[in-house]
Amino acid sequence: MTVEFKIGDYVQGKKFASLEHDFKGEIEKVYENSVLILIKEFTKSDEPIVNEYNHRAVVRKADAKMIKAAPAPVEVPEPEA
Repeated sequence: MTVEFKIGDYVQGKKFASLEHDFKGEIEKVYENSVLILIKEFTKSDEPIVNEYNHRAVVRKADAKMIKAAPAPVEVPEPEA
């Protein structure tokens, strides 16, 4: 079963390329097979690479692990005229 990711979900991403450790962050955009993560938690030794990536990473959905789902938006009914 595949987890449906949405903007605002807090996820863990697997290490890749120059990043030597896993990281955590918030989803900024959802693509068909991947997500754009704003990296918020990372290992100090990965800081130069995270800065080089502008604190963002595109990760395959299969490599992202849900930590905390974003709250569901509350819809306010419009008053009838």
